[in-house]
Amino acid sequence: MKKDIILAGVGGQGILSIATIIGYAAIESGLKLKQAEVHGMSQRGGDVQSHLRISDSNVFSDLIPHGAADIIISVEPMEALRYKPYLSENGWFITNSVPFVNIPNYPAIENVISDIQNCKNNIVFDANQIAKDLGSSRSMNMVILGAASLFLDIAYEKLEEGIKFIFGRKGEKIVETNLNALAAGRKFAEENS
Repeated sequence: MKKDIILAGVGGQGILSIATIIGYAAIESGLKLKQAEVHGMSQRGGDVQSHLRISDSNVFSDLIPHGAADIIISVEPMEALRYKPYLSENGWFITNSVPFVNIPNYPAIENVISDIQNCKNNIVFDANQIAKDLGSSRSMNMVILGAASLFLDIAYEKLEEGIKFIFGRKGEKIVETNLNALAAGRKFAEENS
């Protein structure tokens, strides 16, 4: 088993929480993990990205080369496109369709979405609305993780354990909210992939 995953978004959208949960689930599954993160200027909406390399054998580099990513998981569509050159021919784009407009010349969202949908394997959806419908717009990142969970080759239950571990100190209500968001994203991917 080997998965190369790029996580992309804007500071404050929860990319590092996604990375932590996937990393926890991988390690608890007995897999090896290398991770590299770039933290943008989150107070100003800077880009945040993380490379996750997961394998059942040794991983020697923490950076994913162009054309090798199995999955790009993004909470912001233009940030997803930033990493398009990294996606393998059979790789998956999983991204939120709602832009975080943090620059004056943000391209037309229709063009951004169209470019993502030109890739063979993609799930582009309004994760913000799903999270709002569940009563917690802050759990949008867990909706995205739920959609991506279908393609991670990590047991879904291990991701649930990761959520419990990461958010447990914040209380049972927060854990339950995030578990519900994970399940809603997974359901969307099952019905739309």
